[in-house]
Amino acid sequence: MLQSFTFSPFAENTYVIADETGVTPREAVVIDPGCYDQAEKEALGAFLDSNNLTLKAVWLTHAHLDHVFGCAYLKRRYGVSVFMHANEQVILNDTPNRAAMYGLRGFEPFEIDGYIQEGDTLTVGSRAFEVRFVPGHAPGHVAFVNHADWYVIGGDVLFRESVGRTDFPYCNAADLKRSITGQLYTLPDDYTVYPGHMDPTTIGHEKKHNPYVRG
Repeated sequence: MLQSFTFSPFAENTYVIADETGVTPREAVVIDPGCYDQAEKEALGAFLDSNNLTLKAVWLTHAHLDHVFGCAYLKRRYGVSVFMHANEQVILNDTPNRAAMYGLRGFEPFEIDGYIQEGDTLTVGSRAFEVRFVPGHAPGHVAFVNHADWYVIGGDVLFRESVGRTDFPYCNAADLKRSITGQLYTLPDDYTVYPGHMDPTTIGHEKKHNPYVRG
């Protein structure tokens, strides 16, 4: 199971991935919980509960504000751990300041429970995900690649005919291009990319039609 939600004024995509092997309880992870207000948080919780999913962990592609709004809620409600790349700690540390800058009240700080790095293999039940390091939009950005089902949860690196912004602190346009060409465009063309914003795309489509980074 792969279920997406679009949350917050930033229209961020949050993903729930759950095991479908028939084993009970069904393990699940949430990637980039962007649920901001209480109604969005409760909607995510209701989906997990109504589908009898046991939340195993929260994985972050990166720690920009719109991708972490719901972390404290999920930690509190389900007692789960949150994982990200160590290079994102500087971003997370500045999140309260960023929330204040945007006039967003109610952001709940939270602690990271562990770090992930390139080459790690993360699992949800029988499903395995390769961690690929894709900095540029953020210094510790990672992508989660499911080779069995031919898709990647890519965060804010590659969008449909667009790419992630590089005008924030700690961004780097050259790194972003290298991440796309070296880590994403090396995947097969028929892999689906589930991005942090907007609609899914495929590696093949972007290699042909992305105006910023051609394959």
